[in-house]
Amino acid sequence: MRIDIVTLLPEIFPAYLGASILGRAQQGGLARVVVHDLRDYGIGKHRITDEPPYGGGGGMILKPEPIFAAVEAILPNEDLSEPSAEGETSKTPVILLTPQGRPFNQEIAHELVGLPGFILVCGRYEGVDERVRQHLATDELSIGDYILTGGELAALIVTDAVVRLLPGALGDESATGADSFAAGLLEHPHYTRPERMRQWSVPEILRSGHAANIAQWRRRQALRRTWERRPDLLLKAQLDEADRHFLADLANERVDHGEG
Repeated sequence: MRIDIVTLLPEIFPAYLGASILGRAQQGGLARVVVHDLRDYGIGKHRITDEPPYGGGGGMILKPEPIFAAVEAILPNEDLSEPSAEGETSKTPVILLTPQGRPFNQEIAHELVGLPGFILVCGRYEGVDERVRQHLATDELSIGDYILTGGELAALIVTDAVVRLLPGALGDESATGADSFAAGLLEHPHYTRPERMRQWSVPEILRSGHAANIAQWRRRQALRRTWERRPDLLLKAQLDEADRHFLADLANERVDHGEG
């Protein structure tokens, strides 16, 4: 997989991209992440990449020409002037990172990991010229309902979430299946040594060595945690009959305690 990132601040990326799982995935040939300096495609001898907005107002807007030029340099063999036909999957996605995009989640990460590659365009200042959104971007993603100085952190988040899903990236092929959101639930609690720390002990069931009981405990803890913290996730979670019975017990437990 290849991920291209177009940004005004390429110096932000090397430390994170070169560390831990992302670094090993690239060293092992599972992924290639290429960062492109938007100023290399700026206009004129001063490499201008932004201008004040038409109609007045504060802030600066990223110009369309440098962004188009950067993406065209990355994809020299693709005709970006023609929109993709409905159902067409041959064109490389060009993803604009913006607060106006669809909320990024684990489901979208799984969508992206199935692609040979994609481009992430980092917004900055007050945003980008609307023609980038209309005629270049094929998708728009947001990492949350808040405003950042630019899209660089969002690009790192998307890259991290996708690369760790690549087969072999984590070493343990089953590891991503237990992550929070992987099956629509928050993850169960984790414990490690020491067995007792101050007055707090590891739950006895985790020390029992009984694999089936441990699996049941973890599943129920994941259900309880999701019920308590993100009940909205249960609407789409993959639940079996035992899960539904346990959630009904949680609901009754809340009623018995006078909550709700």
